[in-house]
Amino acid sequence: MISTADFRNGMVIELDGDLMEIVEFQHVKPGKGGAFVRTKFKNFLTGRVLEKTFRSGEKFEEARIEEQRWQFLYNDGTQFHFMEHETYEQLAVNADVVGDSALWMKENSDVSIMFYDGKVISVEVPSHVVLTIAKSDPGVQGDRTSGAKKPATLETGATIQVPLFLGEGDKVKVDTRTGEYVERM
Repeated sequence: MISTADFRNGMVIELDGDLMEIVEFQHVKPGKGGAFVRTKFKNFLTGRVLEKTFRSGEKFEEARIEEQRWQFLYNDGTQFHFMEHETYEQLAVNADVVGDSALWMKENSDVSIMFYDGKVISVEVPSHVVLTIAKSDPGVQGDRTSGAKKPATLETGATIQVPLFLGEGDKVKVDTRTGEYVERM
């Protein structure tokens, strides 16, 4: 059990049967009355943001979330298949759990899988990945304004905006948090 005094940003607690991640919190000691903690939570599974206020010293159950490195093997259309590096154990995860991470996963890449009570709750990719441009229209001649961009489809199926000089077959580094082009590799 943890109390409000133990709150840290990024901590995950169980609240009303849901896993809630603490986004921010503030201890408030008014002139009159007891101290309280104003907290902003993000539902770990749905992403919904919720604000709650608690009396100082209230107790909560901290959620034990385990993170493991797995290798992405393939997608069969409905499920994504992963393999653990040391035991070669394989795991199938539904597409709704993988979510937007699927846009940045290519076969044989490493991902972090989050487990809660032995159940997969999320799949996270590294913050930056290197992918190959699979399809891109050539840049328009004469359109050389500073910072001009064009759409490009990557090998995973994701579409991002890239500079005009890049073409099919070029490797690019992409920020998976924002979906933006970072640099040519």
